[in-house]
Amino acid sequence: MKYYFLSSFFIFIFCANVLAVAPAAPVVIYSIKGQQVNVSWLPVGNSDGYRLHWLPYPMPNPTGPINSIDLGAETQISTILEDGAMLYVAITAYNQAGDSPFSNIEVIAINNEFSGGDTTAFVQSSSAFDNPASNLDSEGVARHLIGDAEFEQNFVTAPAIVNSGLGPAFNNNSCIACHPKDGRGRPPEEGGISNSFFLRISIPGVDPKTGGSLAIPGFGTQLFDRAIFGVQPEAIVETTYTEVNGKFGDDAPYQLRKPIFTIVNPYTALPDTYLTSPRVAPPVFGRGLLEAISDETMLEWADEDDLDNDGISGRANQVWDIVSETTVIGRFGLKANNPSVLVQTAGAYHGDIGITNELFPLESTAGQPQDDVLNDDTELRQGVLDDVVFYIQTLAVPARRNIDDPKVKNGQILFDQAGCTSCHIPTVTTGVLEGVPEVSNQVIHPYTDLLLHDMGEGLADGRPDFLANGQEWKTPALWGIGYTKVVNGHVFFLHDGRARNLTEAILWHGGEAESAKEYFRNLSSNDRESLIKFLESL
Repeated sequence: MKYYFLSSFFIFIFCANVLAVAPAAPVVIYSIKGQQVNVSWLPVGNSDGYRLHWLPYPMPNPTGPINSIDLGAETQISTILEDGAMLYVAITAYNQAGDSPFSNIEVIAINNEFSGGDTTAFVQSSSAFDNPASNLDSEGVARHLIGDAEFEQNFVTAPAIVNSGLGPAFNNNSCIACHPKDGRGRPPEEGGISNSFFLRISIPGVDPKTGGSLAIPGFGTQLFDRAIFGVQPEAIVETTYTEVNGKFGDDAPYQLRKPIFTIVNPYTALPDTYLTSPRVAPPVFGRGLLEAISDETMLEWADEDDLDNDGISGRANQVWDIVSETTVIGRFGLKANNPSVLVQTAGAYHGDIGITNELFPLESTAGQPQDDVLNDDTELRQGVLDDVVFYIQTLAVPARRNIDDPKVKNGQILFDQAGCTSCHIPTVTTGVLEGVPEVSNQVIHPYTDLLLHDMGEGLADGRPDFLANGQEWKTPALWGIGYTKVVNGHVFFLHDGRARNLTEAILWHGGEAESAKEYFRNLSSNDRESLIKFLESL
């Protein structure tokens, strides 16, 4: 495991003989300005010279030798690194008796605050998720704002002059209602409901055409808990929680909450056997950049058979693309069950709101008693889908904060030591997204691999979705996660919102992430706080 190697990197063992003593470790000051890195230290007594040592961040697997260069008697070094470079760096002093221990080790990260590359927005208010990409030209901003206005439109029952066609059965009446301020929805409270929560549903088996989930006859693959006047919703979802007790390695107690979702008052009988999967709406910013990550890059990250023996076996979902009518790589949705922002957005209009459109021209309740049986035109105005897709693709990613905070720096190292970077990949260069040059060829820091991973029984929903089995979930991007409280007024995380903070989110990890969870659980309270501070800086 790479964190064992990193531990040896931290604990440098040096030799000394009875006639001489190796020098003490230097105390190093690191400074970064743009792509310029300056490293300096005070002279160490009894030293003949100094060596610079570095390794890539995150630590590669398999791990290569530590890179070193002899600096002679110099006590500073300055260099230019490429955009997005991330390195572990340390200095040792040496004399005839040997080398000192490593100096204070730091991660040198170039332009790491630019989480979304040139799209990044330096906004720290409650509007942190709701900004046009910073590199849009005036024409692009104008189109982005048109899409923004459409994203916020409320749909109403037909007939109506504008925004007609809500339902007949649905989950919400606008995009912004599920994704408030382009951010994260809330889970339902015990005994309550949530406007940004729904259940995926299906019966066992595979759709012979698409390879996806099989619809429940009379219900489909998404449960509609709301309906227009005079129409009966499909059912209601009741929510309860049970507490799960645990202890950290230092015996400090913690509690997790496990949700139980029960379908009640169905309008007609459900089959004896059916599958459910709860969903809380995730943030929508940065999706154009994620769409621009090439298939080739994702497949390079994949290691379905764990050939490198690191315990991580991510794989790409293969999903049906309704546009090309072929099977392609999935990257959106909590199980990566959507191939593009276009298909996901059209599906959300159709499924979540009940608005027919050019990709989904039939009502979501077609063939059910809730259907309006009108063979009319699609309900979404021509051009709206394209404008909303462009809006989502060109939402800026908020910049990182507090990158010079010592706790944040320590947390960044611990995040890699724990093995979190095996799935939450920090840095990637995007490919080309046709029609959206602003997100193309960008060095970004999303902290995701967009792949499916087995997260263990604790988070399992038991419902397959294309290739994703009942224990697999897509690695979510972590950028912007520290702004959730500021933007959305809560800190509920994971696919169903069960985690009430980032600590609980980590403690729910299992399966391929079990060792990372255990590493975190056994950290000291100060180190646990540092790792959380790092996540909050993203």
